[in-house]
Amino acid sequence: MPHSKQAKKRMRQSDERRVRNKNARTRMKSSIKRALNDPKAGLGDAMKRIDKAAKGRAIHKNAAARYKSRIARAANRAAAAAGK
Repeated sequence: MPHSKQAKKRMRQSDERRVRNKNARTRMKSSIKRALNDPKAGLGDAMKRIDKAAKGRAIHKNAAARYKSRIARAANRAAAAAGK
C-alpha cells in the first residue's frame, strides 16, 4: 500500500492507464481477428485500431507496424487465393 500522498496518486494514475491500455489492446486484437476472418470488411477497422493503440502508447510503434504488415499480407494472400 502507498504511504505518501504522491504514491497514492501514482497508484491511481497507473490503475487508470492500465484499464485504458487494456481496453485499447483488446479492441485492437478483436478487430485483427475480424480482419483475418473477413479481410475485405475488417481490414480498415483493424488498421485504425492498431494506429490508435500505438498513438495512445498502449503498444509500441514498431509492434503496430508489425501487426499492420502481417494483416495486410494475410489480406493479400486471401485476395490472391480468391482470385485463382
